[in-house]
Amino acid sequence: MSHPDPYGGAEPRGWDRPAPALPWPETDLEPGPWQRPGPGARPHPADAGAYARPETYARPGADPYPGTTRRHDATRPYDEPRAAGPDRRDEPAPGGRGAWGGDRPDDEYPTAQIAPVRDEPVRDEPAPEPPAGRRARGRRRASAERPPTAVPGASRAGRNLPAAIGVGVALGAAIVVPLFFFLPAFLAVLAAAVAIGIGEMARAVRRSGAHPPLVPLVAGGVLTVGLAWFAGPDALCLGLLVTVLGTMIWRLGDGPGNYQRDLTAATLIAVYVPFLAGFAALLAAAPDDGHLRVLVTLVAVVLSDTGGYAAGVAFGKHPMAPTISPKKSWEGFAGSVTAAAAGSAVLLWLLFDVAPWWGALFGMAISCAAVLGDLAESMIKRDLGVKDMSNLLPGHGGLMDRLDSILFAVPTAYLLLAVFVPVVG
Repeated sequence: MSHPDPYGGAEPRGWDRPAPALPWPETDLEPGPWQRPGPGARPHPADAGAYARPETYARPGADPYPGTTRRHDATRPYDEPRAAGPDRRDEPAPGGRGAWGGDRPDDEYPTAQIAPVRDEPVRDEPAPEPPAGRRARGRRRASAERPPTAVPGASRAGRNLPAAIGVGVALGAAIVVPLFFFLPAFLAVLAAAVAIGIGEMARAVRRSGAHPPLVPLVAGGVLTVGLAWFAGPDALCLGLLVTVLGTMIWRLGDGPGNYQRDLTAATLIAVYVPFLAGFAALLAAAPDDGHLRVLVTLVAVVLSDTGGYAAGVAFGKHPMAPTISPKKSWEGFAGSVTAAAAGSAVLLWLLFDVAPWWGALFGMAISCAAVLGDLAESMIKRDLGVKDMSNLLPGHGGLMDRLDSILFAVPTAYLLLAVFVPVVG
C-alpha cells in the first residue's frame, strides 16, 4: 500500500511505492521519517526500483555525514546515510539535468561520466613490422652470464677472413692465369676491372650531390687502357685527355646546373681509375717479360697487405692516421714494409737477376705506395660517408677496395723497373 498523494493525485507516485526488502540487513542505520525532496527536484526514473543511484556528498555544511554514500527510496529520506551497495545506476535523467534529476549538473559527479568496464576478450594483435632497411630487434639480450653472440667469421680487423681469403685467391687466379697463358686476355680483365671501378666511384660520389656521366667515363676508361697497351705512355696521356673532353661535351646535354661539380668529379674518376690502371697495361705490354713485371708488382702489393694485416692484428697499438683509417697502425706499416722488402728482394733476384738490396728498395717503395693508395681511398670514402665502395666482393667490399693499393703501386713499379730492369728493344 502506497502513501497518499499530498497533492491530490489519484494514483500513487513512483517514489511512494514500497521498496522490496534489501538482500542484506542494516543494523547500524534506523529508518527515519519520510521527507519529500525540495522544490524543483525531480526524482530519478530508476528510483522506482529497490534503491536509487548512490551519491557521495562533498559539499561542506550540506551533509552531517560528509563523504558517506547515500541512497534514497520510498521509505528513506534523502538525508539519511546508507552503506553503498553493489548496484549503481548512472543513467542521466531526461531533460539534460543531473543524474538525480535535480539542478546540479553531472560534471559535479565525475563518476557518472566514466564508461562502464566490460569484460572483453583479449585480441592477439600481430607485432608491428620493423621499418624497411632495419633489422628487427631480437628477443635475446646479452647479459653478464650470456655474452653477445659474435659474428661468425669476423676477425679483429673487421673482415670475414675465410671469405676474404677465398675471394683473394679467385682474383689472383683471374689475373695470373691469363697473364701466363694468354696475355691478350689480361687486357680484357684489366678493361673489365676499370669499367667496374668507374661505376663504383661514380655511384659513390653521388652521395655528395655530384652526378658525373657514366657512359663517357666507362668508354674513355676502356679506351685509355687500350691505348696504353698498344701505343705506350704517350697514348696513355692522350686517352686521359680524350676521356675528360668527352665527359665535358656529354655533360653539356644536361644543362648548366652543377656543371662544375659534376665535371670535377668526372676528372677525379678519370685520373684515379683508368689513368693509373693504364700503367698496369704498360707493364704487361713490355716485350718478353711483361708478365713477370706485373707479377712482381702484384706480389709486392700482396705481401705488403698481408704483412701489414698480420703485424697490425698482433702488435698494432699506435694509430697511423686515426682520422682517416683508425685501424691502420705504425706497427702494421712496419710489417708491410718488411714483408714487401724481403719478398721483393728474393723475387727480383730470381726473376731479373737484380741485386737483393735493389729488390728490397723496390719492395719498400711499392709498400709505401700501396699504403698511400689505401689511405687515399679511405679518405675519399670517409669524405663521402661510405664504408665500402660496394658489396661486390664478400670480405673485401667493392672492387675499388682491392684496387686502391694496386692503382698507386703500378706507376711506382713502372718507374723503378724502368731503372732497375730496362726494357730491351
